[in-house]
This record gives sequence, C-alpha cells and structure tokens, in this order.
Amino acid sequence: MSNQHIATFSMEIRELIYKIVEPQYNSNDNKWSRVYDWVMLVAIIIGIIPLMFREHYKLFFIFDIVSCALFIIDYILRWMTADYRFRKKSNAIASFAIYPFTPMAIIDLLSILPTFNYITNAFKLTRVVRLLKIIRVVKIIRYFAPLRLVVAVIKAQKAVLATVLGLAFFYVFLTALIMFNAEQPINPETGELLFNNFFDAFYWAACTLTTVGYGDIYPISTTGRIISIISSVVGIAIIALPSGIITAGYMEEARKLRNENIRESNEDNESI
Repeated sequence: MSNQHIATFSMEIRELIYKIVEPQYNSNDNKWSRVYDWVMLVAIIIGIIPLMFREHYKLFFIFDIVSCALFIIDYILRWMTADYRFRKKSNAIASFAIYPFTPMAIIDLLSILPTFNYITNAFKLTRVVRLLKIIRVVKIIRYFAPLRLVVAVIKAQKAVLATVLGLAFFYVFLTALIMFNAEQPINPETGELLFNNFFDAFYWAACTLTTVGYGDIYPISTTGRIISIISSVVGIAIIALPSGIITAGYMEEARKLRNENIRESNEDNESI
C-alpha cells in the first residue's frame, strides 16, 4: 500500500471518527453517533454520582476511573479530528493548536483532573476536586440534543438576551439604590441594621425582581413596601422577556431542523 493510500485511509478513518464524536442536530441516521452520545452521557452520570454522597465507597472509585478513561478517550478523539471541526476557519496545523484552548476542551480537561486525586497527593484538595467534578455536568450539553438546541437558540439570540440581562441588572441596581436610601436603617423588631451594606440591598432587589422573596431581608416602612410592590410587578415583566425570546427562538430552530431533515430525506430518496 502506497503512502498516498495510507494517508487517504487515515483521513477517511478520522472523518468517520469526527462524524461519530461530534454531535449533530440531524444525526438521527447515524446510530454510532447516538450510541457514542449515550455512552458519554452514562460516563458523565456515573462520574457525578459520588457528589451526591458524603461517604466514599469503593464502587465510586471504579465509577471515577471508568468515567475518566472515557473522558480521556473522548478528549483525544476530538483533538485528533480538530482539523475537521475548524476546517472553515483555519488550516489543519492551526486547528490542532487551537482546539485545547476552546471552552469545551478546557471543560473536558478540567473534568479529567479530579481523577488524579486518587493517583497523587498533589490533588488532595477535596473541596476543589469536588467542585471540578461538578464541571462534568456541563458536558451533558454536548451529548443531549435538546440542550444543544437550547444552546443554539441562546447563541442566535445572544444580542437580545444580553440587552435584557443588562436591563435586569440595571433595574436591580436602581431598586437596590432606592431601597438602601429610602428604607429606615434600623429594623425595630430586632434593633439591627436592615441592610448591613449595599450588597444586602442588591441581594434583596435581585430576590424581589425574580419574585423569589426568601424573607430573610424585607422592608419595614410603608415607603419600602411600596418600592417592593413596584419592583415585584416590574420584575415579572422583565423576567417574562427572556422566556418569550427563548421560546420563540426554540420554535424557529426546531422549524429549521425539521425542514433540514425533510430536505435531506428528499435528497436521499432522489439518490435512490
């Protein structure tokens, strides 16, 4: 077999691996890609199960080793097919250099590091290790199609959502500023400061805007209660904005996906 044939065969193998490991919205016909997604979802789940317990069982050690091994394989496969991922943006050599610094690649690497807690004492920072394991949950976005669709919607509507988010933060800041200066400083029931600092007022305003209302900090005076009522009413309107935007964007993305699937199905029928 000539070097050219070997190179062609290698490219075909890597392209096949890329189509399996890289999730696609329209990958319903690729059964191996679906199997791969489910295997990785299982790896993520067994990797975060130990976080639900305070005790450390031997089975959890096995779970962690198995999930980490799958994460490492996944990381290597994605790195070795990075040129297919970035073929529209950069050349092959640059793609391999860029991939480790992409957000999801960094998340992949951070999700692998906690397992070294079992191998070397250098990682014996229990709380840090547990927090790093929580990052594994983020990996679900890559393998769970509905979440991938939601992420696509957020990316498509990021400008509008950023505007709404900025409006929400501005309103929280404004309400906190008004309440911090308008409300009486001392709670007559406890004799203590109602807001120890501006952050307490900001925390109260955020809870009121989202209509959560934990009740640990609440206005005492009539003026403060009126401000609270207005903040709650306006908060309902502000919170409803991103919900409507995401819902409309989700329906639009779902429609595009459905039309794309229909188009590909028609092309397949015509080729037959």
